[in-house]
Amino acid sequence: MADDSNKVVAENRDQFGKGAARKIRAAGKIPAVLYGHGTDPQHLTLPAHQLGLILRKANAVLDLDIAGTSQLALVKDVQKDPVHQIIEHIDLIIVRRGEKVQIDIPVHVEGEPFSGTIVVQDLSTVSVEAEATHIPEHIVVDVEGLEDGTHITAADLELPAGSTLLSDPEALVVAITLPSAPAAEATEEAEEAAQAEAAETGSAE
Repeated sequence: MADDSNKVVAENRDQFGKGAARKIRAAGKIPAVLYGHGTDPQHLTLPAHQLGLILRKANAVLDLDIAGTSQLALVKDVQKDPVHQIIEHIDLIIVRRGEKVQIDIPVHVEGEPFSGTIVVQDLSTVSVEAEATHIPEHIVVDVEGLEDGTHITAADLELPAGSTLLSDPEALVVAITLPSAPAAEATEEAEEAAQAEAAETGSAE
């Protein structure tokens, strides 16, 4: 969702290539490309520190100030250095107030299921259509006290007002189940081995 904290001053750039990108990052900025709505791609630089904070949230919408003109933009893709995880480049899509966009929303599981059961999360995101300026940060699945055999599908999720589910409604998101027998047996064997080792250590002393 766009708000005051997402207001970013962007600068136009006319230098390209790896060498230019390195200079931009060395200056504390990030190269970016803005496109969409039939416009020509616009090459920009954005402040790296501010973007790093904003991008902690999924599906960030930026309120760009480009030479005094305001433009809303959805962060479409973030390219990072695989080793240092430094942001190297950002792709942005032009959006307008009231416009609907299709995005993947993270699913967060909260709470503890019934004693002795475990949570198996099949889907980490679901696809929805939402207003560009009211994109939910995440969707919460509350598993507090749920018992073995409980299945939560995409259709069961509580979507924020104005959002429409695009994923298969019958897709399994979360299941509550008992630990598998092999896992339980492995735990029991590990405990027995630890007890035996402790006993041997004690008798050796």
